Amino acid sequence: ATNFREWKQVVQEISRFLKADAYFKIARPLRYNAVFDAHPSSFPYISRFCTSRVLRLKDALLTSYHQNEIKLAEVTLDTFRMLQCLEWEPSGSFYHVPMKQPSENGALNDQSEASGLIDINLAADMADPDLPPNPCKAIIYHPSVSKLIAATAPICEELPSDGILLIYISASGKTDCSVDFQKDVHGNSLNFSKAKHAPQASQKRENSVSQPAVDNNPNSSSKLGHYLCLGSQGNGASNNLYPEDLVPFTRKPLFLVIDSDNSRAFKAGLSKLDLNIVTIHGAERGEASALLLSHEKPLFLSDTTVTSGGSQFTYFLTAPLQAFYQLIGLSSDIEPDVYSNAESLLSSALVEWEVLLCASNSLDQVWAQILTDPFLRRLILRFIFCRAVLCLLRSTGDSTMHLPECLPRLPESVSPKSAVTQIHIHQLAERLGVLNHFHFLDSIRESVQSR
Repeated sequence: ATNFREWKQVVQEISRFLKADAYFKIARPLRYNAVFDAHPSSFPYISRFCTSRVLRLKDALLTSYHQNEIKLAEVTLDTFRMLQCLEWEPSGSFYHVPMKQPSENGALNDQSEASGLIDINLAADMADPDLPPNPCKAIIYHPSVSKLIAATAPICEELPSDGILLIYISASGKTDCSVDFQKDVHGNSLNFSKAKHAPQASQKRENSVSQPAVDNNPNSSSKLGHYLCLGSQGNGASNNLYPEDLVPFTRKPLFLVIDSDNSRAFKAGLSKLDLNIVTIHGAERGEASALLLSHEKPLFLSDTTVTSGGSQFTYFLTAPLQAFYQLIGLSSDIEPDVYSNAESLLSSALVEWEVLLCASNSLDQVWAQILTDPFLRRLILRFIFCRAVLCLLRSTGDSTMHLPECLPRLPESVSPKSAVTQIHIHQLAERLGVLNHFHFLDSIRESVQSR
């Protein structure tokens, strides 16, 4: 009976996970595909992109901690999407028909069938010689702060001189994380590491920061501190991840992605560190760091899209066109030609933004060091698309809480208010028949009407 209940839960998790992940059946994989994601027209600009130092993504640490998040074992939907987004899509060169080899008596042995033996060289056989190695990735499910720090430290220690570490954290910032946080969707307890004692630094911070007021509104902003919540409220400061906790790791180059309803408060906490707010570091403290912050209040223009699950910001970073469809409320049952045309328009936009970034004279050195990495460059371009789409939506108005942020700032040439950015969003919205959801500059509409 015990095994039956456990396996029933596994089947339910699989069913829920597949239902959420299979929203678009015609979409290509999330992995980096050299055919679709590499833009030949921008190669000359990237190759001529000069910087004193070029960094490559070598390692990635992915973690999430949300109530009732869709997961399969210890892999949540958001970390699964990020995991795929940071891998190469095989080019197909290693897919070949097994050859029939002659045996001792001259007969042919068919190697196409399973032999029943485990091939210990399977990993080597599946490596595509035409592609660079994938970055090393680690997923931590529902970690305590001490466990997250302990996992990050050795990765930073072994990072090569030309390497950069990506840290992806998806977590809430609400202090009312109750015991429900320790249960899955079926009400079963989850086992995850907890620190028995709060770190000394965290205890000092908790004593120095006044506790937020508690009211009857669970979404009250008064419950948000300058930290991310990685556990229940009962365990106090040991489950609060502060910006200060990440400072020791800035001795090595970092690329941080913070996906939280408290991203702005987390960013505000950086200003209290007497550090350079632009890059989370002072010149005397270590390497440059780049930061992508999610918007605090995700938007859905159709109630039917909310059930698809996963973070909206992470969805834009890993599958931008699918995220656009989900945001507007367009049906996933679409004609392949329509989707292909929309994908071509998005690809054209990414190409132009890529060229603008590489040719910009105002590009911060932090971005200059990492733009040559294909994975990080793709994340930056998709961030530009996400920010532009959310900024131009009519329902957002002038509210900034719906907009993601990045540190340091990107050039104005790729900002949501630039004509180059708006024309691409206009073309995509026009092709999909959703222009009424957006507002554009009058000059953009006039130029389109004159075509």
